[in-house]
Amino acid sequence: MRHSTAGPIFENRYDAGRKLAEKLGEYAHKSVVVLGIPNGGVAVALGVALALDADFDLIISRKIPLPLSPEGGFGSVTDDGTIILNEDLVKKAGLSQQQINYQVSQVRSNIRHRSLLYHTDRPPLAITGRTVIIVDDGLASGYTMRAAIDSLRHRKPEKIIAAVPVGPEHVVNDIQKVADRVVTCAIGTEPVFYVADYYRYWHDITDSEVLHCLKEWRLRRKGARIQMPERKNIEGV
Repeated sequence: MRHSTAGPIFENRYDAGRKLAEKLGEYAHKSVVVLGIPNGGVAVALGVALALDADFDLIISRKIPLPLSPEGGFGSVTDDGTIILNEDLVKKAGLSQQQINYQVSQVRSNIRHRSLLYHTDRPPLAITGRTVIIVDDGLASGYTMRAAIDSLRHRKPEKIIAAVPVGPEHVVNDIQKVADRVVTCAIGTEPVFYVADYYRYWHDITDSEVLHCLKEWRLRRKGARIQMPERKNIEGV
């Protein structure tokens, strides 16, 4: 589904996860691993994993922020050290190797902290020979997803599927070149694209909410009945 004008089509990330799961129904009850990209992608991935009855874990892939302009990024780093750089942006910004190394070291430090927080003493799930679905809350530049895909290729999965509720058309096309398949609910064709524009309620996902998602998946897999977070207690409205 292509959208030339941005507007809310998801209530929040949990709603987006439910809708994205409908696009992935063929993978239900199979040897599938769903990996959410923290922080925003984890809430979406939870809904996908529960709907597919799939294993659920995280792949930590973080933007490398531009010096003095942290909202922008010039690449991404993953938890196994994989680095993807936007070489055109590096040249345009005139970044030196020293600046690149410093920014990368800062991101790696953040990733180490998150990895300890999220995984504690649990080893990563085995993905060799299995279908892996990488989930985020949307594509922006696509470098976070690309780094995650590049990282997971080394672990020899059978297939890697990039699954996001929404992304701009040119970035979706780029991801199709590196993933075995890309699944979306909507594709944006507007000249200026913001993931948040497609959500009615948008907020920064905290580390506590990421941990809650992991706990909820484990409890549900054991048969416990827990109410999925709804708009009122997630968005504070």
